[in-house]
Formats: sequence, structure tokens, C-alpha cells
Amino acid sequence: MGLSLSLLLSAWKEVVTTQFFSFKNPVESFLETRSFSLKLKEGGLTSRTNSFKSENPQEKSPKTGMERSLSFNSWEIVTEVETEPMNKEDEEIVEPTKPARNSLNGRNCERIQITKPTITPPTPFVFFSPRPVTELDAAATTLQKVYKSYRTRRNLADCAVVVEELWWKTLDAAALNLSSVAFFEEEKHETAVSKWARARTRAAKVGKGLSKDEKAQKLALQHWLEAIDPRHRYGHNLHFYYDVWSASMSAQPFFYWLDIGDGKDVNLEHHPRSVLQKQCIKYLGPLEREAYEVIVEDGKLMNKQSMTLINSTEDSKSIFVLSTTRTLYVGQKKKGRFQHSSFLSGGATTAAGRLVAREGILEAIWPYSGHYLPTEDNFNEFISFLEENNVDMTNVKVRNIIFGCIHAKYEKWYVLTYLI
Repeated sequence: MGLSLSLLLSAWKEVVTTQFFSFKNPVESFLETRSFSLKLKEGGLTSRTNSFKSENPQEKSPKTGMERSLSFNSWEIVTEVETEPMNKEDEEIVEPTKPARNSLNGRNCERIQITKPTITPPTPFVFFSPRPVTELDAAATTLQKVYKSYRTRRNLADCAVVVEELWWKTLDAAALNLSSVAFFEEEKHETAVSKWARARTRAAKVGKGLSKDEKAQKLALQHWLEAIDPRHRYGHNLHFYYDVWSASMSAQPFFYWLDIGDGKDVNLEHHPRSVLQKQCIKYLGPLEREAYEVIVEDGKLMNKQSMTLINSTEDSKSIFVLSTTRTLYVGQKKKGRFQHSSFLSGGATTAAGRLVAREGILEAIWPYSGHYLPTEDNFNEFISFLEENNVDMTNVKVRNIIFGCIHAKYEKWYVLTYLI
């Protein structure tokens, strides 16, 4: 028992003398810290000890200092220390260490609590109906069936439009084959009935739309060849080769004679075959035609598809065609590529001509068309169409031309020779 007490006493003395609680002995009330600085003097290193003492050693006891150092209740500085003055040359090398602070800028730290805002979801809408649930389910099923049937009809309608476009092109290819190769592949001689049937088919293409408007204007006779030709070569050029074929008294059909038969090597000086093959008029199909459709909004001409105002350019001519269904089409003329006959694929028109428009405002119109040769009645029909759609005609320049026509006694002969 005595041995244990002696061991405890010796251990306590050792703790006190080794400064375990940062003081030398219980009597002293100041803290001393030691720091070492290195100074280069005459090629060697020397060490220096700096001591730091508190200003008021009587205010704090060792016990109080120990309690504050081990407590987290208050993070305040225990003592304020100052550095003993040093020599001038020591100040240039050694800087006193700053005492550690347990507070932020001398203020007590406060705990910050961040609360997240609570978002309440909206109250779900509950539909109440006096009808039974079975009746509501039956109504929903009927609605779904109607929608599916509408979607099916819509898809079928789109397919029908595509088929119409492809069928329109297929008919042209078949007509080309009938006009040239297929006729001579058969050993039988073509009868008069088949000739008239072929003529009727071609005349129907040129006269398309006449049933809807008795005053509609057909394609000019000199351009019928252009509409009949599946390649739609410019009718003005075809007419010169047609005169050569007519003078040759050949038994071969014109297009067969021109492309495959005896006239395939004919090359006119002023109208070479290279120009004939190059200048092919673009004939628009039902879908392609929609890009040129024009409507009148607030008295201004506007493209129906792009909803842009019509503007005439100086480097090209704006041409128009009014169909027998009173639909207006406007485009830029390109000689040998895009002309009045392009809009309706050579069909009959109510009116045709040229116009000038700026930002949709109509400035000038005149009934000039070499393909349709519109009459005065056709031109007046177009003016009435504009007035019905509230187009201001006050400042519009109307340019009249001399309306021409082909004598009636030549018309029948031209029709027969073109079609047969």
C-alpha cells in the first residue's frame, strides 16, 4: 500500500516538472512558449529562444487556464501575449508567430441552420359524373375508335395523293411509249378508230378544265405539241420540226419520226436539236402545284404555303394563271423551263398574264401569254376576281394588248394534224 502511494506521488511530481499542462509549476501564472529561429551568421547557423509572457499574471490561475483550454463552452482568447523586444538585426530575419485564435474575427461562432422550403403537390382533380362508370368507359372506347378511324382515313388519303402523283407520271410514260415505239411493235396496221381514240385522249389533256368554265382558254394550237409530248419540249421549238415532218409526208407518227424514225437525224440550223432537247417545260403535278398557290389577305397577294408576300424581281418576270376553279398561281418565268403552261400542266385557264407586285401590293397587270393567248373576256374575269377579294385597283396599271385569234377555217386542220 505504501509502495502504491509513493509511486503516485513520484508520478505527480514528474507530471508537474515536465510541464504537461503547459506551465512550469503551480506557482507560476504565466505561459512561456519557445520558438526557434535560424540565423545565418558568419557562415554558421545559430539558434535563438524567444519567450512570451502574459500581461497580467495574477488574473489567471493554472487551473483556470487548463479548464478554458479543455472546454468548448466559450472560444475566447485565454491571454493576450506580446513579444519581447528583439535586436534590430533579429527583426529582419525572424517574425514573431501569431497566437492561434479560437474565434472567427474575434466573434463567437453561431450555428446557421438552413431550412428547405416544402413544396406541396397540387390537389388532383377528381371528375365526378352522375353517369355510371360503364357508360363512361363505353364513351371513351367510342372516342378511341373514332380517332383511329380518322387516322386510318388520313393515312389512306395521303396514300391516295401519292398514288395520284405517281399515276400522273406513269400516264406520261405510257403516252410516250404509245406515241413512238409501241405503235410499230404491232404487225397490225392502226385503224381509224384507234387513231381517233388516241386523238381524243390527247385532246382531253389539253382541254382539261373546260367543263368547269365555258369561257376558259385552251392552250394555243402551236403549243399543243408541247402538252402532248411526254417530255414537254418547248412547243415553239417543236413547231419547226413539225413543219419539216408535215412537208415530208411521212407515214410515221410525229414523235416516232422525231426521236426514232426517219427524222431522228434532222437538225435545223436556227433551231438545233441540242436546244430542242434541252428546253423542256416543267409541268407541275398536283402536289408541286401547291407551292405556287397564292391567296389574297387584306388586299395583298400572299403565298399560301409559305405565307410570304409576293415580290416581283427586276431580273425575272412574274407570271400568273387563274384556274377554272378560281385558284390563283404565281411564279417566275424562265424561258424554256417554266412558263404559263407549267402551272396546270397544259390545262385550260380562266385567265393568264403577267403582274408586278411589291410587298404583296399589286402595281401592274397585263394579259400577255404566248401559251394561252387570253381574250378580253378572260382578262376582265381576272379583274373581277381581284375586286371580289378586296384588292385595291385604284393605282394598279392595267396594260391592254391587241387580242389575236386564229381563223376558224385553219383551226380544224391544225387539230387533226396535231392529234393524229
